[in-house]
Amino acid sequence: MTIRTVVTGLGIASPTGVGVDPYWQATLRGRTAIAPITRFDASGYPATLAGEITGFAPEQELPDRLLPQTDRMTRLALVSADRALADAALTPADLGPYDIGVITASHSGGFEFGEKELRALWSQGGQFVSAYQSFAWFYAVNSGQISIRNKLRGPSAVVVSDQAGGLDALAHARRQVRKGTPVVVAGAVDASLCSWGWVAQLAGGRLSTGRDPQHAYLPFDQRAAGHVPGEGGALLIVEDAAHARRRQAPHVYGEIAGHAATTDPAPGTGRPSGLVRAVTLALAEAGVDPTDIDVVFADAAAVPELDQVEAAAISTVFGPRGVPVTAPKTMTGRLYSGAAPLDVAAALLSIRDGVIPPTVNSDPAPEYELDLVTGAPRPAQVRTALVLARGHGGFNSALVVRAPQPVLVSTSHPC
Repeated sequence: MTIRTVVTGLGIASPTGVGVDPYWQATLRGRTAIAPITRFDASGYPATLAGEITGFAPEQELPDRLLPQTDRMTRLALVSADRALADAALTPADLGPYDIGVITASHSGGFEFGEKELRALWSQGGQFVSAYQSFAWFYAVNSGQISIRNKLRGPSAVVVSDQAGGLDALAHARRQVRKGTPVVVAGAVDASLCSWGWVAQLAGGRLSTGRDPQHAYLPFDQRAAGHVPGEGGALLIVEDAAHARRRQAPHVYGEIAGHAATTDPAPGTGRPSGLVRAVTLALAEAGVDPTDIDVVFADAAAVPELDQVEAAAISTVFGPRGVPVTAPKTMTGRLYSGAAPLDVAAALLSIRDGVIPPTVNSDPAPEYELDLVTGAPRPAQVRTALVLARGHGGFNSALVVRAPQPVLVSTSHPC
């Protein structure tokens, strides 16, 4: 019998709110957090806007010993993991030593920490570089630090496929649960709003250089000219549905029903994008038809040629204006590997509350033929949602989540 995997806890760190309720309330109000950068002086750069997390005080959430050895992204990830475990009412010590794993995704690693230590190297010499530099910058550090802090010895990993990585990490967690690990902490949190990270992002050629926060990030809009980056993401508790039932988990937000990942062909080959194939395979694995999908959470690159590819893929599978589409990341900026897990959390909350969050500020161009939810939240019975993510270099990922289903539990099976 196939083991079903459900989400029983959410840990959210978003520019619009840290925690499930602050994030969701701000999202339904359509409150944007995109604003001029304050974490460093960006006045000399072409792009000056970002989605920053404000009011985060790691010294109030984490032990003092962790602060000198962690980058901002890891501090956000540790707090998000704590909150996800608390939301799921899970105490790792109550489970077996190998019953919880950690699988995260990363886009760039701890850039801010690395920049600080490189400055010390250049200005003072190697003896002034922190020993923690050896791992604090590393893209796998979030998985490691979460595992160490919570004594999680189950299967652990990190996925690197840019923005698609957040969905790929959740899918990998699902595979581990199906192999017998009862619980996996999975998702992604990214943060690289520092001058070093900023130059790297500008080199990609996809950042918006708009100066008006209300009109800088406009996916599927004729004015689209790049995205605004942000920091944050979400970590989810992915759990064997029967295990969640036996321990009487306080929340079952929904089930991870299907996933597929593909890559685009090399430029110039004339072959189509792999996004349609990813969507088709994800729906097939979930055992659902296009008519069963109640909403699509779009990747929303806000680069015209990429928007065209995504809109065409959605129309190919669902028909022109055949399904509601939304991109709440217009309020936070693109959080890189953290963006898609945050969209998954939003999709699960949409299922819970019967509402589709809006895409703010964007005015959808008619040629995209999308039913883009704009302006205000749209009340709807949401039973099944599709989340899309695309990464630099041709990565595509599609994940289906649906409302929780009844689970039969053997009373003879130990918790």
